[in-house]
Amino acid sequence: MEQSGRETLEQIEGAVTAVIFHNDENGYSVIRLKHDGEQVTAVGTMPGICSGIQVVMEGVWGNHPTYGPQFKAEHVEQRLPTESESMYDYLSTGIVKGIGPKLAQRLVDRFGARTFEVLESEPEELAKMKGISLKKARAIQGEFLQRAGMRSLLEFLASHSMPPELGVKLWKQYGKSAIDTVRANPYLLVDEELGIRFGEADRLAASIGVRADDPQRIEAGIYYVLTHNLDLGHVFLPEEKLRAAASMLLSTPELSVDAQLLDQALEGLEQRNLLQREDIAGVHAVYRGDLYDAEEAVADRISEMCRRELLPPNNVEQIIDRIEQEQGISYARQQREAVELAARVQVMLLTGGPGTGKTTSLRGILGLFDAMHLDTALAAPTGRAAKRLSELCGTEATTIHRLLEAGYDNESGMLAFTRNEEEPLEADAVIVDEVSMVDLPLMASLLAALKSNCRLVLVGDPDQLPSVGPGQLFDHLIRSGVVPMVRLTEIFRQAQKSAIVMNAHLVNQGQLPPLTNRGSSDFFFLRRNDGQAAVETILDLCSRRLPQGMGIPPDQIQVLSPTRKYLTGTANLNQSLQAVLNPPSPEKAERKFGSIVFRVGDRVMQVRNNYDVMWRQENSLKGGMGVFNGDIGVISEISERGEVVTVNFEGKLVEYTADMLPELELAYAMTVHKSQGSEYRAVVLAAFSGAPMLLTRGVLYTAITRAKDLLVIVGRNEIIYKMVSNDRQARRYTALRARLVDRQ
Repeated sequence: MEQSGRETLEQIEGAVTAVIFHNDENGYSVIRLKHDGEQVTAVGTMPGICSGIQVVMEGVWGNHPTYGPQFKAEHVEQRLPTESESMYDYLSTGIVKGIGPKLAQRLVDRFGARTFEVLESEPEELAKMKGISLKKARAIQGEFLQRAGMRSLLEFLASHSMPPELGVKLWKQYGKSAIDTVRANPYLLVDEELGIRFGEADRLAASIGVRADDPQRIEAGIYYVLTHNLDLGHVFLPEEKLRAAASMLLSTPELSVDAQLLDQALEGLEQRNLLQREDIAGVHAVYRGDLYDAEEAVADRISEMCRRELLPPNNVEQIIDRIEQEQGISYARQQREAVELAARVQVMLLTGGPGTGKTTSLRGILGLFDAMHLDTALAAPTGRAAKRLSELCGTEATTIHRLLEAGYDNESGMLAFTRNEEEPLEADAVIVDEVSMVDLPLMASLLAALKSNCRLVLVGDPDQLPSVGPGQLFDHLIRSGVVPMVRLTEIFRQAQKSAIVMNAHLVNQGQLPPLTNRGSSDFFFLRRNDGQAAVETILDLCSRRLPQGMGIPPDQIQVLSPTRKYLTGTANLNQSLQAVLNPPSPEKAERKFGSIVFRVGDRVMQVRNNYDVMWRQENSLKGGMGVFNGDIGVISEISERGEVVTVNFEGKLVEYTADMLPELELAYAMTVHKSQGSEYRAVVLAAFSGAPMLLTRGVLYTAITRAKDLLVIVGRNEIIYKMVSNDRQARRYTALRARLVDRQ
C-alpha cells in the first residue's frame, strides 16, 4: 500500500478477459479481468493491453453512476501468460501482427507452454510450420519482441513511480531503445512534451545511480531553470539570477553546488549550442539556444523590412478615395495615414485603444491591397480572435498556427510548421491582429515563412496584457521607434456614446471610472461586500436578469475573474454556473474527472496546445489536426460508458479520452488572461479578491475591452480603486528592443 494524494492505493491482480475500449494513441483502456474469482472492470492507461494478459494494478475503487464499481488504475504491470490456454487467448486477439486465431491455435498445439519462448528466440522453429517462411517467422518474432519491449518499458517506469502514459510517449519517440535512452539521460524526461517535473526525474536519476555532482544533472538543472522561466515571459535570465536559482534547485544536504560546477555546466551547454551568453542591454544575459535564435531572427527580419521602402501605386490617392466610396466612409486623418503608410512600407504597426477606428483602418488597408492585386492573408493568435477578425473585415481569417500549417514532427516529437523558409506562404501581404498576444517564438516562425517581398501589417492595442509566452514583442516593436507606425488616438463620436469605451480609456489613463450607474446603458457596477452575495448576483445575472431583462442568452454572456482562486475565482464560479445553467438531468450524460463533472451541453475550453489530436468536421468526413489553447467548445456527446467526451469546437469535433481530460476546463467563467483576443456581447466581471499581481490596471482594462454591448462589474469598489492605481508590470527579460535599435 502507498499514499497517492489523499487516497490509499490498493492492489489487485488477475487475467484480462475482455478489452471493452482501447485507444491506440494514448493507451487509455477499459477492461474486464478475473480477480479473486469475480469479473471486475478496470480503467486506466494500459498500452498494448489485450485478453489473456496477466495484470497487477495499483489504484483506487470508484463508482460509475451508470456502470457501478470500477477500479481506477494508476500503475499497471502487464505479465505474459504462462499457461497454454491463456497464451492462445493472448495471441488470438491479433496483438502480435501476423498471428490470427487459427495460427494462434496451431502454435499452442505445437509448442504448448514453450510457445512464447519460440516466438522470442527460435524463429527457425516457426519456419518449420506449414505456410510460414523464415522471412515471415522473423517478422513475427520482431512484432513479438516489440510488444515485450513496451511491457518492459512500462515495468521500468512503474518501478520508479512514473505514470504509464509516459510509456506511450517514450515508445513513440525512442521505440525499443526507450529504456536505454532514459537510463543514459533521465533528465530528458523534463521535456515540455513528456511533462515530467525536474524533481521527479531527479529522483529517478538518483535511484539508478546518477551522482548529485554529475555534469549531466547540473546541466539539466540549469536548462530547466531557463525553460521554467519562459512561463514567466522571460526570453533570457541575467547570469547571476540563473546561477542563484540553479544552485538552489540542485544543492542537496550532501552537496553545495558551487561556481566551479556551474561554470563547467554552462560551458558544456554553450558548446552544444543549447545556451547562448551575451552582454546585451546592460545585462550579462543567458539564453536558451532556440530563444536566442528567435530573438535574433525577429530583429534581423524586422530591421531588413524596415529599411525597405516600396513604391506606392501612382494613383494611390484615387484608390483610397474609391475605397472610401465603396465602404461608405470618410477616413479621419490618422486612418488615412494608416492606409497611405501601408502602400509604401513593407512592415508597419497599427495601434490604438477601443473606439479609435482600428477596424475601419484595417478594412481600408485590406481594400488597398485588393486594389493592388495582392493576395492577402488575415491571421490572429487564437481561434476566437481569428473569428472576430473575419466578422469585422468580411474576409476569412485564420489562426497563425493554421496559417503556418502547424503539425507534429514524429521525429522530434515537437511542434513543426510546414510553412517556413523552404516552403514560404504564397501570400503577398499578411495582416495580423491582436499582436500583443503573440510571443517571440511564434513571430519568428511567422517571419520565417514570409516571402522576401511580402508585406506585413501588425495590429494591436499596446495596453492589453502581454503574451502568455516569452517576450514583450509588440511593446518592444513600438518602443524601439524603428518600425513605421500609426497610433490612432481620436475616439470617434459613435464610440463616445459607449460608457464601455470611455471608461476603458479612463482606466488606461489611471482614472477611476464612474461607479454610480447614472446615465449609462452599457456599463454597470453592482456593489457586493460579501463573496457569497457576489457569486449569487453573478448567477442571477447569467441565468435570469440578463436573459429575461435584456434578451441576452446565457451562451452570449462571459463571466470573467482576475483569479482562479477564492469564492469569486473561476474554479468556484464554473461549478456554480454549471449548476444553474446546465444542471444534472437523466437525459444528459456525465463524466467525472477529479473534482470536475463534465456534462453534455457544458461550455468548455482547451487549455494547452495539442498539435497531435485529430478532429473531424461536423456532418462531414473531412478533418484535420490540432486543437489550441483558448479554443472554446460545447460538449456534444459522452459515450455510453463515459470513456470518450466529444467536444464541438464551432463545427470541429474532437474526441477526448480520460487521459486527455486534463486539457479541458469548464468555460462558463474564465480568467481575464484567458479572454484576450475575444469579444463577447456581455461580460460579467467579478471584482472581489485576488493576488496583488492580478489586481492591476492592465487586467481591468483588458476585461472592460472584452465587452461589446454590456459590461457588469460585481464586487467591491475598493478593488476597482486598487486595480486602477496598480500600474505595476512584472519585468520580462528580453532584448528585442535593444537589438532593433542596434541594427539601425
